[in-house]
Amino acid sequence: MHDDRTLVEARLRRVLDERVRPAVYPESVPLEVAVWHAPGEPVPVAEGLAAEPRPVEVGTRWGAPWGTSWFRVTGAVPEAWAGKTVEAVLDLGFDENMPGFQCEGLVYRPDGTPVKGLNPRNQWVRIAAPARGGEEVRLHIEAASNPVVLDYHPFRPTRLGDRDTAGSEPQYRLARMDLAVFDEGVWQLVIDLEVLGELMAELPADAPRRWEILRAVDRALDAVDLQDVNGTAAQARSCLTAVLSAPAVPSAHRISAVGHAHIDSAWLWPLRETVRKVARTTANMTALLDDEPDFVFAMSQAQQWAWVKEHRPEVWARVKKAVAGGRFVPAGGMWVESDTNMPGSEAMARQFVHGKRFFLDEFGVENDEAWLPDTFGFAAGLPQIIKAAGAKYLLTQKISWSRTNTFPHHTFRWEGVDGTRIFTHFPPVDTYNCSMKGSEIAHAVRNFRDKGAARHSLAPTGWGDGGGGTTREMIARAARLRDLEGSATVTWETPSAFFAKAEAEYPEPPVWVGELYLELHRATLTSQAGTKQGNRRSEHLLREAELWAATAAVRTGFPYPYEELDRIWKTVLLHQFHDILPGSSIAWVHREARATYARIAGELNGLIDSAQRALAGEGTVPLVFNAAPHARSGVPAGGARPAVREGRTGVEARPGGGHILDNGLLRIEVDARGLLVSAHDIEADRETIAPGRAGNLLQLHPDLPNMWDAWDVDAFYRNTVTDLTDADEVAAGRDGASVRVVRSFGTSRVVQMLSLPPGERRLVVDTEVDWHETEKFLKLAFPLDLRTERYASETQFGHFFRPTHTNTSWEAAKFEACNHRFVHLQEPGWGAALVNDSTYGHDVARTVRGDGGTTTTVRLSLLRAPRFPDPETDQGVHRFRHALVPGASIGDAVREGWRVNLPERRLTGAAEVAPLVTVAPDAVVVTAVKLADDGSGDVVVRFHEAHGARARATLTTGFAAAGVEVTDLLERPLADAEAPPLAGDRITVRLRPFELMTLRFKRH
Repeated sequence: MHDDRTLVEARLRRVLDERVRPAVYPESVPLEVAVWHAPGEPVPVAEGLAAEPRPVEVGTRWGAPWGTSWFRVTGAVPEAWAGKTVEAVLDLGFDENMPGFQCEGLVYRPDGTPVKGLNPRNQWVRIAAPARGGEEVRLHIEAASNPVVLDYHPFRPTRLGDRDTAGSEPQYRLARMDLAVFDEGVWQLVIDLEVLGELMAELPADAPRRWEILRAVDRALDAVDLQDVNGTAAQARSCLTAVLSAPAVPSAHRISAVGHAHIDSAWLWPLRETVRKVARTTANMTALLDDEPDFVFAMSQAQQWAWVKEHRPEVWARVKKAVAGGRFVPAGGMWVESDTNMPGSEAMARQFVHGKRFFLDEFGVENDEAWLPDTFGFAAGLPQIIKAAGAKYLLTQKISWSRTNTFPHHTFRWEGVDGTRIFTHFPPVDTYNCSMKGSEIAHAVRNFRDKGAARHSLAPTGWGDGGGGTTREMIARAARLRDLEGSATVTWETPSAFFAKAEAEYPEPPVWVGELYLELHRATLTSQAGTKQGNRRSEHLLREAELWAATAAVRTGFPYPYEELDRIWKTVLLHQFHDILPGSSIAWVHREARATYARIAGELNGLIDSAQRALAGEGTVPLVFNAAPHARSGVPAGGARPAVREGRTGVEARPGGGHILDNGLLRIEVDARGLLVSAHDIEADRETIAPGRAGNLLQLHPDLPNMWDAWDVDAFYRNTVTDLTDADEVAAGRDGASVRVVRSFGTSRVVQMLSLPPGERRLVVDTEVDWHETEKFLKLAFPLDLRTERYASETQFGHFFRPTHTNTSWEAAKFEACNHRFVHLQEPGWGAALVNDSTYGHDVARTVRGDGGTTTTVRLSLLRAPRFPDPETDQGVHRFRHALVPGASIGDAVREGWRVNLPERRLTGAAEVAPLVTVAPDAVVVTAVKLADDGSGDVVVRFHEAHGARARATLTTGFAAAGVEVTDLLERPLADAEAPPLAGDRITVRLRPFELMTLRFKRH
């Protein structure tokens, strides 16, 4: 037989495009359209429905950027259509290639009942089936004219990302507003031909199954009368029955389809628009569940559920009903799909506390899985947190975006810093927006790296990023793929059902130890410094507020601010979403974030002040409040008393220019350029700075990545560097313990204060940058005279090690990495730490000098200046605090990291304040002291071993405790954990390296 494959395949494409698809709606009549443009921000639904619109024609331009227009469409079903299926086809001016990234709408009935959402891939509204002739049609559309920020020429700077700069030019042209007859038989034929055509294209050219499908398709196309597609669709479908009913082979890969709509809580749209995106999507999905009995839809991010409840009660009622039916599934158990690299220990824990508690309170549902398909890499501390929250699975897809190395597993156990292992799955379909195309399903089968040992994978199915969700077309495709020869089998299932099956068939999968590093989007550790600084400071202010409020509540009866803390925590957690904290959202998002963090700081400082004043009482004793988990200056952790200061710092001129600072512990030399040329550990008689090199060196790089400007920094940025060595001023500080350095470069200016506190082994570097560069990357370098094959970075509830060498491509790819409060480097017997108050990105490199010594250079990432999606990223004044700690052990690094983030607070009062709880030894770090969330008055203490060694910890309460329980993060007793005996006011526990523990104390 002659090879006519290309002929038939080309025929299929043309007939589908030009004849069959257009015949889905064989008859149509225009609807009458009127529009009212809401002034300013979106209005309540009732106001939009009541507004008086003006007539408008199809083809009219509408929609200023970020505007809202209320369309009213009216008409009547023609008498000739009686008994037929009738739909409204409502095209607001969509580009079908941009679902979720442009205008959208939510359709309402006149009484305010939501019908469904409109988006580029979902433009229909069912009117009646069967219809009655003369039936009146009246619908209202709340249409959002969100501008296209990420266009066909991506990453070009645009002012559309902020309402204040976007202008008023209409963005869209009204395209189609019709009533139409929907021919389901033709629609089903379209799906038949699409599924078979796509499957055929994925099969080997010499496979008999491919040729069977080809011949069946050819016969079906013969059966279609191109002048009467609607009259011949059934005959054409009958030609495909045999090939569509051939069952899959027993060894076929098995795909669990989970209805999904990845909705970024903010990204190329502001938070307020996400509220509406969620309402549109959930309205669509609840309607689809009513129509499709096999369909299952999962939605993560408790915050988004809470938005629907608060802002769209009419949609919320449908959501609650659908959840009760078991097929609309709360997923993930987190407040938002957060970044997991940068959130601190407690914040990462609270993501699960608030997420899981919302789903438990609202639906009685507890999630077993963390659901993070789009997060930009995963910190090594996360497995322990997942387990401590009562979950046991993780799903993500994002590691497939890595550009250097291919991750070796799709199903595996992920081991964190403390040894906790979490059953983890990466969907081999390599997308969280699966549309059930044959190419996607075939890719999942070919790509699955655990063949032979397992054969289950998951496919998150539905349009995402900007929402939209699953469509009826996707469900129809999945129905044909349920058991089809040549394809994987597809079944709609909940995430929990998938994980149960996957774990049962693969009880001993391979293990991956340490962080799941994404070899892409590394610049998200630095972009939008103001957002990152707001997050870090909010986390530590929340720690203080809980600590002092709990202490005051127990000691003085101070009213514990349950509601305020709950609300503020949720706000901070929301802003840890994986496009807000990473700095990859539009200008509007970050402008609002900065304002929100400022407001939060004001509230929390007010709470802290009120609690501390209640504790201090009236008096003239100068008290220092220490919220850090370690004693300092004679003030115990979590207590207040007069501070004890020892030592002094001297400053003198340095021969050759510059200044010398000396406090008896460190001798610091700053040369005439304002660079750190010596940091001598006097006791160890050890120099910190590498010979011939200088620390406190600001370095400027050009920074134009190939793609994803705010997200990426590409390795070639290091090829060009400018050392900022020229100083406008180098002078001794007025306090007698510091050096002031001023530099200018480009159109920017830096002022630094290098301070050596008396009695302390740390050089504090305060940096103020008035930043006005574009597409530049600013680093702060410290070349250290240290030889080490690895260094430690703090992460949640511990630290982990990265190599300093680049032996393999895996190591070389980590040229920009994340730390929390410290990085630490050590030779046997001596080390050094660099701590920070608000930065995350850094790099470490090593070289061997001519003298045989090794220079290990740590560079801290301060600022970037990408132009997309925010063309004014980071412009303005920024302040950072870092400290170099020569001679530091890992314990010193932990302690100094806390110190720089929790400065002392001073009040006068009547007497010192004893800690509510003390813990020894210092290796055990308390991360939270609070009252239980249930309002019982119980005291909750969370702590972990922080040095990476076993510890025997003694915890002493400063209150009368009636009992103690070991709990999970949600403060529920752990059934398999034996409560430590309470001996008076003390308990003793043993901890593994980095082990996390939460104790709940009942009070007398």
